[in-house]
Amino acid sequence: MNELTIPIDLNSKIHIYEQIYTYIKNEILEGRLTQGERLPSSRALALHLQISRSTVNLAYDQLLAEGYIEAMAYKGYFISKIEKPLRLEKTDENNTASVVEEKKYQFHFTSNGIDMKEFPYRTWQRITKEVLNDESKELFALGKPQGDLELRQTIAQYLFAARGVICSPKQIVIGAGNDYLLILLQMLLNKKSVIAFENPTYTKAYRIMESLGFGVRLIGMDENGMNMEELEKSGADIAYVMPSHQFPTGIVTSVGRRNELLKWASEEKQRYLIEDDYDSEFRYRGKPIPALQGMDHNGNVIYIGTFSKAIAPAIRVSYMVLPESLMQEYEKRGKLVSSTVSRIDQKILNEFIRCGAFERHLNRMRKIYKGKHDVLLDSLKGFRKKFKIQGDHAGSHILLCAKYDVKEQWLKVQAEEKGIKIYCLSDYVIENEGYKNRPATVILGYAGMEIEDIEKGIMALKEAWKI
Repeated sequence: MNELTIPIDLNSKIHIYEQIYTYIKNEILEGRLTQGERLPSSRALALHLQISRSTVNLAYDQLLAEGYIEAMAYKGYFISKIEKPLRLEKTDENNTASVVEEKKYQFHFTSNGIDMKEFPYRTWQRITKEVLNDESKELFALGKPQGDLELRQTIAQYLFAARGVICSPKQIVIGAGNDYLLILLQMLLNKKSVIAFENPTYTKAYRIMESLGFGVRLIGMDENGMNMEELEKSGADIAYVMPSHQFPTGIVTSVGRRNELLKWASEEKQRYLIEDDYDSEFRYRGKPIPALQGMDHNGNVIYIGTFSKAIAPAIRVSYMVLPESLMQEYEKRGKLVSSTVSRIDQKILNEFIRCGAFERHLNRMRKIYKGKHDVLLDSLKGFRKKFKIQGDHAGSHILLCAKYDVKEQWLKVQAEEKGIKIYCLSDYVIENEGYKNRPATVILGYAGMEIEDIEKGIMALKEAWKI
């Protein structure tokens, strides 16, 4: 598909990105956009509609987060496989079909959602206008492969103050999303490396590293994090961990286990820990958990972070902090690849952080998400006899672990029949061996939902599960 004719109402109170999102979503649900069909690039669609590219990116990333489209590296966005909505036929007394209704989800508890209504559009637009009015010819040049020095300096300062990450700007590489950074990392690591992943895990990272030719191992978890005994026996050289708030379990790796991981990494040459710090900004009880990288004195931690959760998915700016040992490899091979983030976007983001707007936005979103988090927990009081709540007080999702004999699939189907979309822990388990006897566990995300919908959704779930 080369273009989409999307009716845009500039006078509408509905933001343009929402109009684009709604139009494409409806086209998919109505079957006019079909599985595998390629969407126009964000640049092409923005040019066609005469709007900013960032607005299109906001729409695409919301569709991506909800699973309507999928991104393929270096190829673009494609329509996902969407199961046709359940069709219920109402019959008259003669058993002839009279009315056909399509079932749609009224409540969607996705862990990928964010509250886009609170995005500081005016501030972002003002900074964008100032940057573009600057008339700096340098912004339209290719720039450094690692990203602009100013933004790397700003990120280094932010990481030290907020996460305890110790690094210099020269160790930071900026890229458009974590996917790109993992592909770039493949150029720097030993091709024979074996990477250990927590199980359950962030399945996309697992699939990417597997597709890049690395050997992969799955390591079980206990209440403290990745199981060290299994890691020792796995033959892995690298461990991919999410110590501050593991996805999807919500486990915070204990200080003792962190030291064990660092000790393991230091025992052999070319052993590394990849620390994915995807949503550390959102913690609602106590102080933020310090990054594992700040505890590393031997240069064994590769730290990866993103602004997708903290600002918006469409920002598409992630960053990687490389240890000194891998900087040598980056100088040899990594610099052959140009930065995938435009210098204009880098400048806008840098000013957004530097002027204090990012910190104000974070503080506001913490309050908003905490409010939704507290409403969700309060709504779940009646569930506590049958379910244990885990992974609360951080991030944007919680887990309900069944205390009685029930199957995840039954919970999921019963919820769907009431128009509720939930996710199961088994959706993130790569191999079920070792998890067959685990209690049924469902994941409830809340960040992208209205408070009223959270309350109504849990009431509907209570009815669906007969609680």
